[in-house]
Order: sequence, then C-alpha cells, then structure tokens
Amino acid sequence: MQRKLKERMLVTLAATILMAVLGTLGGYLLGRALSLKLAQRKLAQDADRMIAIVEMFSQETRTALAQIKAAQLPFCSDAEMVFVRTLIFQSHYLKDGGHIRDGRIVCSATLSSLEMPKGQIDPDFTQPDGTRIYREHSPILVRDLHAVVVQLGDSYVVYTPHILDFMHITTSHFILRTPSAPQFALASGNTAGLTPAKQLLIDQVTSREGYARVDDTYYVTRCSARYYKCVSANISIPEALSADGNMLILFSSAGGATGALLGFLFSFLYRRNRSMEQQLRRAIRQDKLRVVYQPIVKMVNRRIAGAEALVRWNDEEGNAVGPDVFIRIAEERGFVGEITKLVVRHTLREMGETLRGNAEFRLSINVAAADLTDPGFLPMLEEKLREAGVSTKQLAIEITESSTARQDVAVAAIRQLRKMGHEVHIDDFGTGYSSLSYLHTLSIDAIKIDRSFTQAVGTEAVTLSILPQILAMAQALKLQVVVEGVETREQADYFVAMKDSGAILAQGWLYGRPVAAEAFRERMDADLLQAEEEQRRHTATQAA
Repeated sequence: MQRKLKERMLVTLAATILMAVLGTLGGYLLGRALSLKLAQRKLAQDADRMIAIVEMFSQETRTALAQIKAAQLPFCSDAEMVFVRTLIFQSHYLKDGGHIRDGRIVCSATLSSLEMPKGQIDPDFTQPDGTRIYREHSPILVRDLHAVVVQLGDSYVVYTPHILDFMHITTSHFILRTPSAPQFALASGNTAGLTPAKQLLIDQVTSREGYARVDDTYYVTRCSARYYKCVSANISIPEALSADGNMLILFSSAGGATGALLGFLFSFLYRRNRSMEQQLRRAIRQDKLRVVYQPIVKMVNRRIAGAEALVRWNDEEGNAVGPDVFIRIAEERGFVGEITKLVVRHTLREMGETLRGNAEFRLSINVAAADLTDPGFLPMLEEKLREAGVSTKQLAIEITESSTARQDVAVAAIRQLRKMGHEVHIDDFGTGYSSLSYLHTLSIDAIKIDRSFTQAVGTEAVTLSILPQILAMAQALKLQVVVEGVETREQADYFVAMKDSGAILAQGWLYGRPVAAEAFRERMDADLLQAEEEQRRHTATQAA
C-alpha cells in the first residue's frame, strides 16, 4: 500500500511539474503575443505622431520660403536679411535663411561673408515640387553637423539636423526618408552592419505606407503626400519584449500556476478514475462485490411480495463506492456486463432456496442498456436459472428509462425476455425517456415510479399533480405499480388512499433498508410468522 501511495505521489508530482512547465510556456507565449500586439499598436501611434511633426517642419519651411518671396525686399539687402533673421528667431526649427544663385550661397541671415562657403554646391536631390534638398553635402554646419538646406527658387532656409530630438520617442526608433530619393534617410538607432539585401528591403518597406516585418523588426510607415516624406516607426522584437518584461513575468507566472493546478487536478481525477476502474475490475475477478436485498411490499398490509437485488462495493481502501459511480465507470469502460453476471450468480446462489420454496416471491435484478444489446446476456441468464432450478417468472428484469431511449432495441430485448417468462419492469419511471405514449408498445409488466415523485408528497411540487395520471394510466394498461423511495408514513398514506391501492407495491426505508441475504431471509421468516399469527386470530374471532 505504501509503495502504491508513493507511486501515486510521484505521478501527481510529475504531472503537476509538466503542466506547470507547459502552463508557463503557454503563459509566456500568450504574454509575448500580447506584448507584440501592443508594440505594433504603439508603433502606429508613434508613426502618426512623427509624421505630424515632420509635416510641421515642412510646413514651417515652406511658409518661411513663401514669406521671403512675398516680402519683395531688395535681393540680399540688409533689410531682407533682417526680415529673414526675424523669421528664423520666431521659428521653432529653422536655423538660417538666405539666397543661393548659380550653386553658390550669395547671402545668409546668420553667417558673415567670411563664414559662408565659397565653393559651388549641388543639391542631393530635387523633390517633385521643385524644392532642392542639400543634406549629405550641406555647406552649413550646426553644432558640427551638416544642417538640412531646402531651396525653392533662389531662396533657401536651413533647419536643424537634430530633428530626431523633437520626436520624444522612448521605445521605438524611426526612419525619415523621401520616397523619390530613398538613398537619403535620417534614422535613429543603430543601423550598422546591415547587408545590402536587407538594407534594400528596409528601404522598400519604409518608402510606402503600411505595416511590415523584416526579420525580427516591426515597421509601421506613415507618408505625407503633400510634403513627399515618409516616417517609419520601428522596434525589434527583443526591445518590445524587454519593454513589457513585467507583462511576460505576470503571464508566465499565471500560466505556470494555472498549469500546476490543472496538472494536479487532472492527475488526481485520472488516477482516481483509472485506479477505481482497475480496482473494480480486480474486485469483479475476485468476486468481491456483494449483493444486498431491499424488500418490496404490498402497501395495504406491508407484507413482503418480493425484493430488489442491489450490488454494493467497497474499494481496496475500504471506502464504500456508490453504484451510480462504479456502474457508470463500468458502462463507460465497457464491462458492465461482468457486474450483471456477478449479480445473477450471487442472487441465484444466495436466494435460490427462497425462490424455489416460494412460487409467489419475485426477485428483481437491474440490467444495463449494454446488456440488452449483448448477444450473450440472454443465454447466460437462461443457463444460470436452469442450473439453479429457478423459474424464469420469479426473476423480474428491471431496465432503466434511459435503456428504452433506443426503442427498437428495447422492444426486441423486452419481447425476448417476456417470451422466456420473465417479468419486465421499467425502473425510475418518469425521468424522461419512456413516455406514456409508447409504454404499451414496450409491452412491459410493471413500472417503478421514481423516488422524485414520492418525495413530492406533502409538498407543492408540480410533479405531485402528475402522480394520479400515472396511476390511472398504469391501471388502464394493466401494469403493476411499484412506488420507490417511500420513507415516511405520510408518503405511504398518500398511496394507500388511492383507488385500487391494494395492487400497489412499494419499497423504501419505511419498509426496510437493503440487507444481506441472511438478514433478508430472517425478515421474511418473521413476516411469515406474523401473517400466520394474524390468520389464527382472525380464524378464532370468526369461530367465536
């Protein structure tokens, strides 16, 4: 026993650990998927915000160029430079402005003539609206970095190369480019070490609006058709997961805890069912199930008219297991017929003498739906009765209402049983399958009214109103009625008061609990002595 307990503990521990690992993995994957989903949503928000900033830069640049042109001040005059200087000071992003003619800077609002580049400069690219962009070869430096020069006509403005500083993005990176000149781009983050093929792919996906993934990096691109700019917010998967590290820990922990709990519960339930099945099979092989007998009496005089054989089982640890549990397991696993054979064998061995000595005594046994379809059931029953010398009419067969759900099978089996001489009773009548409409078709001998109807006596339950109809129907079809679950005198009196109650049988704790065969025979002997004594008194009274 101790070894079995140790094995069970090891199995439970292994199942718990395995499910905990799987749960942790599942939780991590769920948290990872959610983190990446949130990261993509945030990228879209960042891209929207960044393209708005870029449009503000571009709008300010175009406005300044338009204002310089509209001012119509003398070309490169002091007045014009003062005007441009004022525009620069009022701007958020602009750093300089002036004129370029024939590829040379002619005048600047912030640079002296000595500071201005002397050589000819060429634009890096020209945009569709005619603006020329100087970026890689910008002649103007801001904080030792090439500033971005935008020229329209012969006017130009310079905006800060520190456009990245205005983005204020904490987790994602971005790429700013002009689709017409994809080779020129501003990028945050480390872009070194990219292969030409990968760089080309990144250039392609960040030059058009939409969502893309390149290797382990997500990109969300927004483009401005008005200013010929595209901005791509991007973040690598490791960075996204790192940003939501607490979420991954939370989901992994929750998944691990849930998995461990499920592993423990599943292993416990499986072991319980599996262990119970194995124990039940061993008990059947070793003939350790026992049969008890509950009296069925005539309600008018409480005399025993028969009994129902009920199977009982204690598991290997001595715990009583209810028939509703172990019969269900046997049905699900396909060996309920073995229990039926055991009950028949025990019943005929333990009650055979009583049956042979009392032709009016009826003993009922329960059979399962699987027994009705088992081709070996009826021959087995016939053989055991012949060996015991018991008449078939003394062994009533009880089938549950659920067994009649397949009416064609039930009708054929019932017909064969009655042909052999057995009475056939419908057990637990009223629970849903054998409707009144086809009781006659089933050609049965008796119905056993389910205990739920009996328990409704003395209450306002709706089921109580159905009882008179059931009894009237049974009388019309000439069916014997057995009332199950009679536990109180009030319940018994209800049925005794019925018309033709002399034909009603009953069973329940009021008349006796299920007992072993020896105790049941003692009860029958006492019942017989009492009947004989009452008969003597009755005879003496009549003689007097």
